[in-house]
Amino acid sequence: MADTKENILHTALRLFARDGYEAASVSDIAGELGITKGALYKHYKSKRDIFDNIVERMYQMDVERANKYEVPEETFDKSPSAYRNTAVDNIKVFMEAQFHFLTEDEFTSNFRKMLTLEQYRNPEIMELYQKCLVSGPVSYMEDLFREMMEQGIWSKSNPKQLALEFYAPFYLLLGISDTMPDKKEAARLLSAHIERFIEKNSAPREQKE
Repeated sequence: MADTKENILHTALRLFARDGYEAASVSDIAGELGITKGALYKHYKSKRDIFDNIVERMYQMDVERANKYEVPEETFDKSPSAYRNTAVDNIKVFMEAQFHFLTEDEFTSNFRKMLTLEQYRNPEIMELYQKCLVSGPVSYMEDLFREMMEQGIWSKSNPKQLALEFYAPFYLLLGISDTMPDKKEAARLLSAHIERFIEKNSAPREQKE
């Protein structure tokens, strides 16, 4: 039973990423799986229930990755101390991992594609798209950089502008990677960008002491 429920989730997300959430129906999902709608409803109450479980799974995965790479999992308002104690190297490794999951992990990649495809049709998904892929990450990096400046790790600057400069290549490379046969090349470009960014913005040693 667990396998069937999991298959429904993955199949639905694949269809949402291909056709859009609004266009894909419960009948389409059931047909793709070779089961009846009644069998599907034994596991999920509705298409919306499937969607909510997909979003919840993504949030769980994000929390797991944040914990793994020792970066904040919540907003600054909820956990300011986590932002004040995040190492630069952890940010680098975390962002590289995020890029990998958003471009190569099937579930995460399909989630990104669903949000991108559906953002202009559904206001709720537009908000989710912004939170997960655009304004949310920029605000996250802004809070991290501001606290790093306060700690003397980062050179003084405008943290919002710095967050935009840092995240813009990440966001651009997500789109470029979709057309690249070798997605690892996009990942290499991102790593080079992050390394140069850190070198440029790290505070001089005497400021740290």
